[in-house]
Amino acid sequence: MQGWSALILAGGAGRRFGGGKLLADMAGAPVIRRAAEAVAAADFAEVVVVTGADDAAIRAALVGLEAHILHAPDWAEGMAATLRTGIAALAPEAAGVCVFLGDMPLVPVSLCPALTQAAEQAGYAARPRLDGKPGHPVAFTRAAFADLLALTGDQGATALLKQHPEGVAYIDTAESGALLDIDTPADLAAATRAWNACATSATSESATSRGALPKP
Repeated sequence: MQGWSALILAGGAGRRFGGGKLLADMAGAPVIRRAAEAVAAADFAEVVVVTGADDAAIRAALVGLEAHILHAPDWAEGMAATLRTGIAALAPEAAGVCVFLGDMPLVPVSLCPALTQAAEQAGYAARPRLDGKPGHPVAFTRAAFADLLALTGDQGATALLKQHPEGVAYIDTAESGALLDIDTPADLAAATRAWNACATSATSESATSRGALPKP
């Protein structure tokens, strides 16, 4: 992912959730912390986080992470506002950007090397696909930056991807986190269960590799 940036959109108010969903506890840490930690652990040239409704609280939740945190003053316009703020803040030499949503803490960050390579080959973008449904994160090459900066209203970049079908690649995945976003308390409960299951599996694998547990 040489020269590629990561952008985490964390500007929404979470109205369907009842407010403050990015700060809600998920297995002992805020949702946004879980999402940002996974991205920060990847091999990106930079990590940019764009806040909106809960700027101060999100900054506090991300203390200690190596990330550039910005506030989108026009965040209430919708996702396009946070996208514009984030794209404008990327390093001038950025080859492209992987866009993450702050309410998707189980997004498959491990797919990013394959996504960035596929995006460069396709020319515009690449995204994962689960059971025929497009998911996240989305990798955009620099060729898409001008279009992203021109977005307006409460829309993401889905329309742009539909406008450039020949330049968008898809990578099929079995990772449910590519689609699992948190909009409601029930979604949070499901994400927490999935997170705990992954954590338990990782702990067991680590113990097995150390000889603490017998191999299955």
